[in-house]
Amino acid sequence: MKAAGRNAAAEEAGFAWLLLTLRARRNNGMFSFLLVCVAVVSALTVTGLLILAVGKSPMAAYSALIRGVFGTTGRFAFALNKSTPYILAGVGVALCFRAKVINIGAEGQIAVGGIAATWIGLNLEAAPSAPLIAMALAAGAGGGAMWSALAATIWLKRHVHEVLCTLLLNFVGVLLVSEALHGEMGEPGAGFPQSALLGRSAWLPKLLPGTDLHMGFLMAVLAVIGGYLLLWRTTFGFRLRLLGASPRAATYAGIAGPRCVFGVMTLAGALAGLAGAIEVLGVHYRLIEGFSAGFGFNAVAVALIASINPIGVLPAGLFFGCLEAGALAMQREVGVPSSLVFVIQGLTMVFVLCAMGLSPRGRRV
Repeated sequence: MKAAGRNAAAEEAGFAWLLLTLRARRNNGMFSFLLVCVAVVSALTVTGLLILAVGKSPMAAYSALIRGVFGTTGRFAFALNKSTPYILAGVGVALCFRAKVINIGAEGQIAVGGIAATWIGLNLEAAPSAPLIAMALAAGAGGGAMWSALAATIWLKRHVHEVLCTLLLNFVGVLLVSEALHGEMGEPGAGFPQSALLGRSAWLPKLLPGTDLHMGFLMAVLAVIGGYLLLWRTTFGFRLRLLGASPRAATYAGIAGPRCVFGVMTLAGALAGLAGAIEVLGVHYRLIEGFSAGFGFNAVAVALIASINPIGVLPAGLFFGCLEAGALAMQREVGVPSSLVFVIQGLTMVFVLCAMGLSPRGRRV
């Protein structure tokens, strides 16, 4: 009995020490930000050397890239639209990673969200614009949440690793888009698998008149703010952070791990599905085969570059979107292949992961 009492007291003291230590640690956000800046500069430097090796001017290439993003209002609006799915999906991935849930299924969730939004847009086109857009966005978020919840259920009930579940469901989600477009949802006689054009009442409103910037970018910014407040200002967010920092401490504190995992994965899926709906309603105005290609895996990179902090997802997503938006201008004006931006993204990821090994081990919980 005495031994059991000593063990219980030791566990209680250890848990109390953990909470006090985690609360006392200073936020190292500025240091992480500096490391990411160093990683970005390093990636641009190495890429510049590659450009120089093929006989082109790095300064001319980067100048063309910057002009491709900020040269006109329309180009900048295009860059913001490109960033929107990365930001939305990246917030969900960051929340999952905070809880040590390796959710890499955003691409499939985006695809399913696009299908759901398209179905609403095509079948309820007689509805007024505002309710129709709201229903389509809600359907997209619901489709993504359902797809992510399926992966969470397989993991929690059948004990299949979440990486395997989410990864394989990506392929299933993409194939569902193909199946839908080769079925009743597809446009007859089209030369490419796509749905019929949605009615204008289903198109997202524009934030800036005369540009293609849609209100989806505003939703992405609100998602960043909401994700930050959820993580740092709510009980659920504290549970996620504690679960990611120490599962044993979370269990000792009475936190239901499976419930938190299911909740955060469903939330991440809803954000990814919303991103898919926004791509359909605000960019393509129809469902197109392969429209979600690369979004989900880039969202993982965005979340890692952001140090799995929702507030950092905004600049990281903008960085990826601006790179891709300026790539064509770089190729057109200087002759540097537009695919070079993927080299920059990959090198940035490598340097950021290396920088994480240099950052302080303590993470504020």
